[in-house]
Formats: sequence, structure tokens, C-alpha cells
Amino acid sequence: MKNEIKHILAISFLLFVQCLIFNGQRSMVLAQTAGTVSTYSRFGLGQLHDQSQGFSKSMGGAGIGVRIGNRVNVTNPASYSAIDSLSLILDVGMNASFGQMKQGPQRMAVKNASLDFVHAGMHIAKRLGLVAGYMPYTSISYNFSSTEKFIANDANTTQSITASNVFSGQGGLNQAYIGLGWRVFRNLSVGANASFLWGQYNHTLMPDYKEGGVSSSSYSSVIKNYSASLKTYKIDLGAQYPVRLTAQDWLTFGVTVGLGHKIAQDATLLLYTTKSDTTTYTASSPFDLPYTFGFGGAWQHKNTLLVAADVHHERWGDCRIPVEISNGYEPMKGGYKNRTKIAMGAQWTPNPFDKNFWKRIQYRTGINFATPYLKINGLDGPKEFSLCVGAGVPIINTKNNRSVVNFGLQWLRRSPSSASLIKENYLVINLGVTFNERWFVKYKIE
Repeated sequence: MKNEIKHILAISFLLFVQCLIFNGQRSMVLAQTAGTVSTYSRFGLGQLHDQSQGFSKSMGGAGIGVRIGNRVNVTNPASYSAIDSLSLILDVGMNASFGQMKQGPQRMAVKNASLDFVHAGMHIAKRLGLVAGYMPYTSISYNFSSTEKFIANDANTTQSITASNVFSGQGGLNQAYIGLGWRVFRNLSVGANASFLWGQYNHTLMPDYKEGGVSSSSYSSVIKNYSASLKTYKIDLGAQYPVRLTAQDWLTFGVTVGLGHKIAQDATLLLYTTKSDTTTYTASSPFDLPYTFGFGGAWQHKNTLLVAADVHHERWGDCRIPVEISNGYEPMKGGYKNRTKIAMGAQWTPNPFDKNFWKRIQYRTGINFATPYLKINGLDGPKEFSLCVGAGVPIINTKNNRSVVNFGLQWLRRSPSSASLIKENYLVINLGVTFNERWFVKYKIE
């Protein structure tokens, strides 16, 4: 019982520290004139979040074929059926990113911190596992300006006049889910996640006229606000099939499918001027979630080596976004591209049952690559490339190698197809804790 209390206190402390860091960091970042997460979160539903967790973040996010009894693997809900029947697994993680945006000779440093995930999993019946949790799905957070034109001078003034647009946005979609994994028979498991998505979509475009470098209210301008309050569901299905190669080797194949659909809520475009004129347009159900599918494999040798690889495809090209047109606001296709992500990674533990602490550490590395999912002014958005390293460090107890602290470093690069678009480079620090304790052991009293 003392161990459980320590673990609960540790989780509470981690979440408390995370909230302090995030709230303080957000206040600092929003005061800057550059995007707080990514300028690309201005488009579509925002910047897509990595859906990996704990152990798999430092393995490049690969996990469709991973089947481990002492970890929660949200990448494929069929893996829930492998959860140890005596354990309760709690998994929480956060990240901090430090990056640089580059456009031509201009550079801007950005920082951000956020909660990554909270998962809880357990075995609830014979061959049946249950997992519930929270993860962000997308984020919208930026603040930047672009100079549209220069006017050398005005007939009524000798001051130089510039006209700029100030772009800002906040919001994104949160994701709470519950999932079941069922082992149908010895070598086949199936599973499903049912998620509730909710959040805000809010973008503002504000013209800014300056005379001699000072903002002026002498010029009439139209301010635009694009907004929506979104609520919808998301269904993801999965299957896994493990094959024993030798007495010490397993090869597991996995597949996943996500069901796309229309999001029912409307979006609003509000136009208002400095002369207090207002106009409102409404786009009816202009957002969609994409159909997705993926497949992967994982090779496990004893309890020491795990190698995994995934391919995941998202049909964003079939989805719509609201677009401003002449005297209107309508849902249209063309703002997205189909996205494919390839991930590979490995985990090596020298000897998970050795008394030597260093031999029980889980060393991880991985790589992933993703094609763009956005179209920006007719051009392809940024490709993403990541290199990852990390470790799962056991909570110091020679009798227990199940609970670990997860550390990871990720180098993330976003490279657009055109030199006129912004390049982004980030160093991401991932930190999390996985608690795996035998809460359901029945003790006998003699």
C-alpha cells in the first residue's frame, strides 16, 4: 500500500509541475510576435499531434504491431487484450519544445510546453482489456504579422505608411477515449477505441496601418474572425496476430482502421470594420475527419529486444474546410492532401531481471517521416522528419522492472515544398512516468 500511495503522489506532483510550466510558458510565448506552436496551425483543423505514448515516443511512434503486457499501447487497441491480468497501468507524459522558424534571412525562436497524454489500463475479464485516457488531437496557437505593401507617402502626410496583416489563432481539438481489446482466440486479437473530440477553432486577421512606424486609426480596415465550437466522435479499430518464430522470438502483425465522417457543427465568419459595420457568414458543417488505415509489424526477442515498423495513411484529401468566397463562407475541398507516415524504432534492455540497475534500463531509438497534410496557396505544406532517442529508467527496486520513468529527445524538422514558406526545427524533450503495479493479487492468509 505504501508503494501505491507513493506512486499516486508522484503522478499528482508531475501533473502539478507540468501545469505550472505550461501556464508560465504560455504567458511568455504569447507575448512574442511569432507562432507559439507553429504558423502551420493556422490551416485546416490545426497542427496534428503525435498519437504515440510513453515507450513508443522514442521509437519513432511505431506501435501498430507492438504487443506488451506491461504497457498501454494506444496505437492499436487490439493490444489491450495483452495487459497483465494482475496489473493496473497508469501512464502520464508531457513535453517541452524549443524551436526556430526560418523564412529567408528572418529567424524566430519559439518555445512551448504541453500535456501529452494520460492513460489507464487494466484486464477486466478473461481475454479482455480496458484502457481509457486523454490526448490532444490538434492544436491552434500562433501570432505573427506579414507586411502586405508599402506606401511611400500620403498626399496628406509626409510620414511613410505601411500596411500589414496581423494573424493570430487559438484552439484545437482535445480527445478523451475509452477502448477495449479482446483476444478472440490464441493468435488473434481485435479492439476498438471510441473517442469524444471537442474544442475551439478561432482565427483572427487584423490589418494594421502605421504612419512613421506608429499604428494609425485614420484608415478604415476590415477585421475578420473565423470561429467554431466543435464536438464530435472518433472510432478507431485494430487487430493483431502474433506468430511464434522460435521459443524465444515472436513476430506480431497489426492493422488499424479509423472511420472518417462529417463534423456536424457550423463555422462562422464575422467581418467588422473600424466604423462598427458588421457582417456574419455561416458555413454549414464544413469540417471532416479522415478515413485512416495502417499496418505494422513488431519482432520481439526474449524480453531484451523489440523492433517495430509502421505505415499509416490518412485520407485528408477527401476532407473539407470552410473557405471565404465572394459574399459567402462555404465548405470546400482542396485545403488538404492525403498524408502517409512511416515510423521505425527499437528498444533494447540488456537484462530486464538483473540486479544491476544499468542492465535493466530500456534503451530506445527511432525515426519517422510524414508527407504533408496541408495545401497552402496551392503549394504543398511541410514534410515532417524526426529522429528520436530515449530510455525507460526503472523506478529503483530490484524486484520490479515494470514501473519506469520515460525520457526522450526528439529532433523534428518541418520542410515545405517552397522556399517562400516557413521552415521549422525543434528539439522536443519528452518526459513521462509509467506505473505498473500488481493491484489485483489475491493474498492467502495462513
